[in-house]
Amino acid sequence: MNSMKRVGLVALSTGVVLSVAACGGGTTGPASSSAHGGTSTAKGGTLYYLTKRPAEHLDPQRTYIGRDLTDMSRMWSRGLVQYPATADEKKAVTPIPDLATDTGKSTNGAKTWTFTLKDGVKWQDGKEVTCDDLKYGLERSFASDVITGGPNYQLGYLPSVAKVYPGPYKATPAGQAAFDKAVTCSGRTITYNFEKPWADFPLAIASLRFFDPYRKDQDQGDKSNYAVFSDGPYKIQGTWTKGTGGTFVRNDQYDPKTDGNRAALPDKIVFVEGLTNEIITQRLLADSGNDKTAVTDRVIPPAFYNQITGPVASRAVNVNSPYANYLVPNFNTMTNVKVRQALALATNKTAYSAALGGDKASVPSKSIVNPANPGYVANPAFTAPDGGDPAAAKALLESAGVPIPFPIKVTYQGGTPTADNSFAALKDGWDKAGFKTTLVSLTSTYYDVVQDVNYKGGDVLWGGWGADWPGISTVIPPLFDSRVNLNAKTNGQDYGNFKDDKANQMMDEAASKPTAAEQNAAYAELDKYLGETVAYIPLDISRFYLLRGSDVTNYLVDPASNMYPDLGVIGVRTS
Repeated sequence: MNSMKRVGLVALSTGVVLSVAACGGGTTGPASSSAHGGTSTAKGGTLYYLTKRPAEHLDPQRTYIGRDLTDMSRMWSRGLVQYPATADEKKAVTPIPDLATDTGKSTNGAKTWTFTLKDGVKWQDGKEVTCDDLKYGLERSFASDVITGGPNYQLGYLPSVAKVYPGPYKATPAGQAAFDKAVTCSGRTITYNFEKPWADFPLAIASLRFFDPYRKDQDQGDKSNYAVFSDGPYKIQGTWTKGTGGTFVRNDQYDPKTDGNRAALPDKIVFVEGLTNEIITQRLLADSGNDKTAVTDRVIPPAFYNQITGPVASRAVNVNSPYANYLVPNFNTMTNVKVRQALALATNKTAYSAALGGDKASVPSKSIVNPANPGYVANPAFTAPDGGDPAAAKALLESAGVPIPFPIKVTYQGGTPTADNSFAALKDGWDKAGFKTTLVSLTSTYYDVVQDVNYKGGDVLWGGWGADWPGISTVIPPLFDSRVNLNAKTNGQDYGNFKDDKANQMMDEAASKPTAAEQNAAYAELDKYLGETVAYIPLDISRFYLLRGSDVTNYLVDPASNMYPDLGVIGVRTS
């Protein structure tokens, strides 16, 4: 990954507000409601978080799912800076201090950043959070063979370090010395010496968790994936069980005087994983017992739309998410460009969106970049109608010199009737065009499977992505720069194993542009090239249609929370 320049910061000043996201955008504005539960600063009670999707990682340096990044940042993993919980769109994506005394000081043309830690911030065992803890958190992220799944921006801004430093588990003296020169501690002050300008570095810290502190004596490498060691207002009670969830209770070592943003209203927050969207919606519609104080990240299935009326409708919000969904051909198996072009031409985005629930759930897209992102341009390489053109696709496939029907395995995140129906709609269009489509539905975790560079289950793979912070530079390079994504074990965020020297060169050229406008124009050209190569196929922009219990107070979905329920302010009515 290469220099972000000033894209994110400029975006905030232009009036274009984009949700911070990660892994998978813009919003119609933060959604909140004083209906039913109303507003209250009262503390107490238990909030339930109902979901289907298991957390793939709870390790700060490995987490790259928007929901989990949001929840961790509000509950137990603090960064140097954070986003404020607010309904004001611009303020919501403007960092404020968290562990640090300010939002950082930059020198050396934004290559050097310095932060000083506040006094009185403690881990759950009472030990102070130190500069060395911050430094170690970043150190371990260089161990990409162990700490997999997370963002990899640090490799692009410290490329010479990345070449010699494999992280703390296998460090050589020379490699450790290189890292120690790049990141230094002096008392409570940490200094990052990047090799390239990083003007919007505070946005990266606030958006992602891989710059968060990590205590070296708590690190067990891969075994730490679901370990939770808190410096925030909540700590895990017992352990987290993948597929089931876990319970968080108050951390008695947390001092709200060191924060000022997290309200931490509930006494307890219980995460319940493994529920279908249908069951969650049925329970929230019934609105009884513990479900009165429940929220969810799962959207209302289309079959229930006709029940969202009257008082129930006042407990629902419908907003644009930060996420664009797309397909990537596997470049290890889909080597014929005409085959990839035929696949794109046959992709019926209209039927796909309709199966997802129509305009309450999905809007067909023309790029992997969300239209709300500064510099967005519809990709001119994708000329097919949203409904696809199977006849033209079949003619192109026949000209490719491959057997007809052409077999493909398509891997997607399934397990719900809505997801399965949406890919059945895509399969219908592809099969009409001369493909023989086998659908592979992954019903548990998803990204940790498809990020295995040796995964053999898919010729085409689904992906979802939102800008990590406002700027195309947080969309295209993280997904398609082979230099930071591909190694012997993982493809990073490049699930299609795309490796193209021209694309990498165009990324470097885009990153070197002196202004945001010039940079975005260069990324638009790169996006066009990716479309011509069919490095991806755009599908849609997701919309979130979310329901909650009637005793949930201060309900807010905002850009700071990736348009999920913001646990920084939400509480429950206890009487």
